[in-house]
Amino acid sequence: MRTIKNRVINEIIIDKSRFIAVITPINNVEKVKEEIKNIKKLYKNATHYCYAYIVNSYQKCSDDKEPNGTAGIPILNTLKNNNLTNILCVIVRYFGGIKLGTGGLARAYSSSTLEAINKCEFGYLKEGYKIVIDFPYENMKQVDYILKSSEIIKEYAEKVIYTFSIEKEKYKSIEENLNKYSTLREIEDIIMTKDE
Repeated sequence: MRTIKNRVINEIIIDKSRFIAVITPINNVEKVKEEIKNIKKLYKNATHYCYAYIVNSYQKCSDDKEPNGTAGIPILNTLKNNNLTNILCVIVRYFGGIKLGTGGLARAYSSSTLEAINKCEFGYLKEGYKIVIDFPYENMKQVDYILKSSEIIKEYAEKVIYTFSIEKEKYKSIEENLNKYSTLREIEDIIMTKDE
């Protein structure tokens, strides 16, 4: 599954109307409302806040008082045509006084979405774990060797505590070895973004 790695904001002007596309990676539907609320705070008094999102197999779009089918569906189709998932695109429109007509609006929302997508960095979603382990100081050399390709947050207390994220397949290949030198404290399913 292909997604974007970070938020991108892009603005185009068509017949004096400003179209500001804000594209954000998003991993669950619950965060969509919060994200849209933040964008409305950031871009106050806009005429429309049209959006589309795809999270796993769930998708939704809104025309936000634009004529039916002229905003949300063009945004959604552009996301789908680029094979993207776990993504939210909100297009903020400040009306410039010139009506674009239904075809013009659909083209404007599609173009705005596509221009923002073209500025994104892409990655692939992988199923993974966020893991917390602890172990005695004398095992640090072995644990470091096993986790040599992982980014680790390290804490030094009575024992050494490591927090790291790892793909599920990769964890299966090191799990037995890791268990020899450390104790699993916490494991959580996560979705990771890997470079394209």
